Amino acid sequence: MSIEKVIYTARAKAMGGRVGTAKSDDGQIDLKLDRPVEMSGKGNGTNPEQLFAVGYAACFIGALRVVAGKRHIRIPEDVAIDSAVSFGPLKGEAEGFGIAVAMTIHLPGIERAIAEELVHHAHQVCPYSNATRGNLDVLLTVA
Repeated sequence: MSIEKVIYTARAKAMGGRVGTAKSDDGQIDLKLDRPVEMSGKGNGTNPEQLFAVGYAACFIGALRVVAGKRHIRIPEDVAIDSAVSFGPLKGEAEGFGIAVAMTIHLPGIERAIAEELVHHAHQVCPYSNATRGNLDVLLTVA
């Protein structure tokens, strides 16, 4: 998929890899990076999986608002997503590592069947979903 028109470009610099720093060009992000304890790190900073979990969840809420708006459904202000990004070696003969995503979507006050429909449609329009589709496992659950 290619973008028809660029609306916004985020710019950031990561230095040092998993043990280093990350900064956005506007100064809004200025983070210390470290491997989690489970990956032989000290856990004294954030890691790429945490950043991906936050970014995907926030973007997905935006996609929910778009698809709900087209149906004249108001997404509640207390909408929330519990996002988990798992890291591990790829299965089988493949070399390298991969990630998997599991998100639990909380849409208080919205009927379950409608919430599930909205989540399904949001998954079709969310840029993170489009970028990852077919490349990693994504499990979406309506709470």
